[in-house]
Amino acid sequence: MTKRYETHSVLIFVLSALLAGILFSSCTQEQVFGDPREGVAEITMDSATAMPLSQNRMTEADTCQSEKLEAAPEYTQDSAGGLDPSTKRCIRIYGPAIKRYSSRYGFDWRLVLAIMKQESEYSRNAESRMGAAGLMQLMPQTSENLTRTLDLEDLSHPEHNIQAGIFYLRKLYNLFEGADENDRLKLTLAAYNAGFSRVHDAQDLALHLNYEPTHWEAVKNALPLLSKRYCNLHRAIWGQDRPKSGWFGNSRETVRYVDAVMVNYDAFRLTLN
Repeated sequence: MTKRYETHSVLIFVLSALLAGILFSSCTQEQVFGDPREGVAEITMDSATAMPLSQNRMTEADTCQSEKLEAAPEYTQDSAGGLDPSTKRCIRIYGPAIKRYSSRYGFDWRLVLAIMKQESEYSRNAESRMGAAGLMQLMPQTSENLTRTLDLEDLSHPEHNIQAGIFYLRKLYNLFEGADENDRLKLTLAAYNAGFSRVHDAQDLALHLNYEPTHWEAVKNALPLLSKRYCNLHRAIWGQDRPKSGWFGNSRETVRYVDAVMVNYDAFRLTLN
């Protein structure tokens, strides 16, 4: 989707808010940016069944440190027209574990491979400034919950990290029951990147503006409206100047993440049997 079309889609959402009788904003402070997963409470892992959306409200600190938004990496191929060397190496080393746990939790292993490429570039030692670690870049609180739930001792072990990451992905996927498969995958990816609470807030906002909250396109266009500049809209929806999970200024990073994973997933489906 072109930047012009994306801007047009967001403007439609803004106009919807205006038509609903909500002023643009009277509190146009500086927009808040930060790591999309910073401070977001993680989903508890004490049940294998999904909880209703209304039971999974989460909170977050109101402000975050600034973070540079980087363009999503493109899928690259080697000179022979096949997989890039780093992907080949990952499949050779971690392929059996990826396939085993993807099958166990009901995912196409090539989707997990695409997530791993985007999250860590296949590095078992990758660690973000917020503490997300390993091949699947699991946040500390998520890791603690998963360690207990899956009875794993050390998520720094690549196979354990893979298992826990795919299990967590399944937990998120279960929360978007009712969406068609393509939308459900993209909503799950957005939640993996930004936290489920962010996506849930965007769903609430989309529903308030009479858009379908199970459609990724609606949620994608609602995400930018979670920033501080739309506090009057937040007041109309939640009765306070901010969304349930706090202001969110990293919508572009989350959209780029979803797009990048899907691009690589599509490429892997064409290349890998």
